[in-house]
Amino acid sequence: MKREDLRLYLVTDSTGLVEQEFLAKIEAAIKGGVTIIQIREKDKSTREYIELAAKVHEITRKYNVPLIIDDRIDVAMAIDAEGVHLGQSDMPVDIARSILGTGKIIGATTKTVEQALEAYEKGADYLGVGAIYPTTTKVKTVLTSVDTLKDICKAVTIPANAIGGLNKDNIEILRGAPIAGICVVSAIMKAEDSGEAALELRKAVDELVQS
Repeated sequence: MKREDLRLYLVTDSTGLVEQEFLAKIEAAIKGGVTIIQIREKDKSTREYIELAAKVHEITRKYNVPLIIDDRIDVAMAIDAEGVHLGQSDMPVDIARSILGTGKIIGATTKTVEQALEAYEKGADYLGVGAIYPTTTKVKTVLTSVDTLKDICKAVTIPANAIGGLNKDNIEILRGAPIAGICVVSAIMKAEDSGEAALELRKAVDELVQS
């Protein structure tokens, strides 16, 4: 995958949204500058997850934006998504790679240099590193220092993104870290206008990464 694809990475959260609102937010965010989408649904049945992911994929395909499925390789295969993202408690990267083949994107969440090296050696295409700040999403938060983020970026040749509680007002802490981009959830999904939120974030990230 291209490093630029990771510049502004949106992880979705459908909590409190009807389907039409959810899909509209995603499309507006892409128009605002999101470069890659990960759909994350912890509470839906497999059938519900597949049906929603397929609708999201219709949107992302229209704009040539990669769609990544959180955790669920079966869902990714069912809708022919561009890839999957795996956490430390999910399927090991090398097993996922053997199932999906070389043509799909595999991302991995890492919090230490050791985890990053393992994910890289097992075939990950990119890393999500964090959490940099505490988050309000439904995932366990273990904070990762910016120094560790920098060490991870230097330890592997695949691109890495910062994730965890990031928004346009606090990403300055990442300046100097050789990241490809940032991953956000609430900064866009909980914004009144997800398109405008994405636009503002994209400008801030472009300036940060290119500086």
